[in-house]
Amino acid sequence: MSLFYTLKQAFIQFFRNLNTGIVSIFAITAMLLILSIFFIATININMAAETIKGDYDSIQVYLTDETTADDAQMMVADIKTVKGVEDARYQTKEEAMAEFKTRWGDNSYLLENLQENPLPNSVIIQIGDLEQADAIAKKAATYAGVEDIKYYKNTVDKLLKVTRFIQISAVVVMIFLIIISIIVVSNTIKLTVFNRADEISIMKYVGATNWFIRGPFLVEGIIIGLISAGISLAIAAAMYHKIIEVIGDQMMSMLSMRIVPEDFLIYNLTWIFLALGVSIGACGSIISMRKFLNA
Repeated sequence: MSLFYTLKQAFIQFFRNLNTGIVSIFAITAMLLILSIFFIATININMAAETIKGDYDSIQVYLTDETTADDAQMMVADIKTVKGVEDARYQTKEEAMAEFKTRWGDNSYLLENLQENPLPNSVIIQIGDLEQADAIAKKAATYAGVEDIKYYKNTVDKLLKVTRFIQISAVVVMIFLIIISIIVVSNTIKLTVFNRADEISIMKYVGATNWFIRGPFLVEGIIIGLISAGISLAIAAAMYHKIIEVIGDQMMSMLSMRIVPEDFLIYNLTWIFLALGVSIGACGSIISMRKFLNA
């Protein structure tokens, strides 16, 4: 009976204060949409950072066409003895092309039209100690048959610093938006509390517990939060679907970089928004009632 009363009163209060409720829903939806933009950007930046780290925690030594496989294997055996080298292996141009096709996924058909394989044979050196990376690169350049060395440690360090700055900034902004959303819900619930001040006083006088009184307001806040979460999730999903349609293939073909799959992102965003909706609504309600109930 108590649960039925709580739910009934929550919906009655919500529709009784529909105008303020709608304002709160719009405000929280806007906050969650901004939050979703930062979340989408952050998770894709994280993926890009991992891709960059995967590309640049190694040194790729390009070999001339005259360098034989035996010469390359001798180079591999010698470079493995250098301090800071975790592993080294010889990669043929055919293996390099197969790796490219795998990485490009559904867009690998773009490589089928090449008349010949433009990639060189190479030796790939995995770096175990990044502090030794410069010395390893200089050592690799001394071998006969080396045409070029692909190694951009300074660029990677700068990119990773920028990535960390963006990640920290996004977290700060998201926390700020959540706090604002809680304040918005709190103010909305306060209006309902003031409208029912006499009724709440009578309920307290006859012995109703604080949680019995707080229940409908708590559920009302959760309703506002969940509606806002649902609306913002639908808009965010549509936006991300459009983003993938417009730039998904271009990211792969131009930068050899994937963006986070739509299903994975929306699935996680759903749970995050539901949790935020419930938490924002509940916290806003509790804060708005705290002073009134002296709890």
